[in-house]
Amino acid sequence: MAQAAPAPGGMSRPGRTPEIEARESEGRTRPPDVFDARAHRIAHIAVPVVLGLLYGYWVAADARQGGGITGGNLLLGWISALVFAGVCVALLTLAPRMPRELHALLWTAFVGVAFGFLYIQTGHSVWRTVLMSLVVAACTFATFFYRYYTREDAAGHRVH
Repeated sequence: MAQAAPAPGGMSRPGRTPEIEARESEGRTRPPDVFDARAHRIAHIAVPVVLGLLYGYWVAADARQGGGITGGNLLLGWISALVFAGVCVALLTLAPRMPRELHALLWTAFVGVAFGFLYIQTGHSVWRTVLMSLVVAACTFATFFYRYYTREDAAGHRVH
């Protein structure tokens, strides 16, 4: 081992005094906000659009099942992307104003329907698609309800 052992009574953190460490531990400071309000407004639209484009591509790829790309396939992908992005923007805007139960339920319905539509494109039966969508929706509801229940008060205000 090439490292020296610390000397007894030596300073473990050079340049820091106990007074400075005591002052820093008393008050909790907020981490800096990396993005300003403009960046958040842009991301509020850009993220759902990018997710919608990915979703539309995925739907179109599943629908063609390895075959050639057709005009109908492209149309299905673009319409899926448009609907996904539109509903996602609407949920990001409206859902936080709802009570936490309804907030979680809205996202659950969105995820369940989006997954079900994507899953039915692969050629599975309707019953299997419904079952898989319900399983995914139940897991989504449990996750989102827990998240909102632990981070909001009963009135829906965020607890810091």
